[in-house]
Amino acid sequence: METLRRRFDRHVPDTPVPEAAAEPVALTFDATFFGRGYGLLIYRAEGRNIHWQEIVSERLQDIEAGLLHLQKQRWRFSSVTLDGRRGAIRLVERLLPNMPVQMCLFHQKAIIRRYTTGNPKTPCGQAIKTLMADLKGLDEARFLQRLQALRNEYSGFLKERNDRRQFKHRRLRSALRSLKTNAPYLFTCKRFPDLAIPTTTNSCDGSFAHWKNKVKIHRGLRHDRRSKMIAFLLSKT
Repeated sequence: METLRRRFDRHVPDTPVPEAAAEPVALTFDATFFGRGYGLLIYRAEGRNIHWQEIVSERLQDIEAGLLHLQKQRWRFSSVTLDGRRGAIRLVERLLPNMPVQMCLFHQKAIIRRYTTGNPKTPCGQAIKTLMADLKGLDEARFLQRLQALRNEYSGFLKERNDRRQFKHRRLRSALRSLKTNAPYLFTCKRFPDLAIPTTTNSCDGSFAHWKNKVKIHRGLRHDRRSKMIAFLLSKT
């Protein structure tokens, strides 16, 4: 066993740096974690991983470092699809002015589900769930109309307060606030149909599932060995 470890330590995996495409590409990025304090931020385009970096948490400075690295490598982008982490959209807009930015629809639905649960009990929560189920088939104008109609219909309900003068339905209010805030980024793909903008970060998630299963088999690996293994797997997916 020790002989195998030494051979692995001496092995230099073939992990070439992806060359920048000649034309702008649709960029998708997302993070995944192996537990507290160790994760990876993955950038994908054209069905492959074009950059990755180890992270301890999904900080904005990590996202910025990755985007600046890709720009230095002469990558150009036609759009960016991300998970909607707080501040990430503003960061992308600052680094890449006028770039079409798409909020991942899957992540938006997950955010709303956390606020409303999978089986909301109130009519307002059920109406929000129905709106999210219809999201993919709506255009921006129709979505905003339905969102405003929902807010109007349940205005009194949402303003209810408890004995301490706190809003009683804060989670539902947060769900609606999230939809209002993110609405400009949920339909970017439909405003620029010729760009074929990905509507989710599922390309990243699919890549994660493929190599994370392999890494879990060797969960006892030392950090440097694990990093070498991950780099090899990411260069092939």
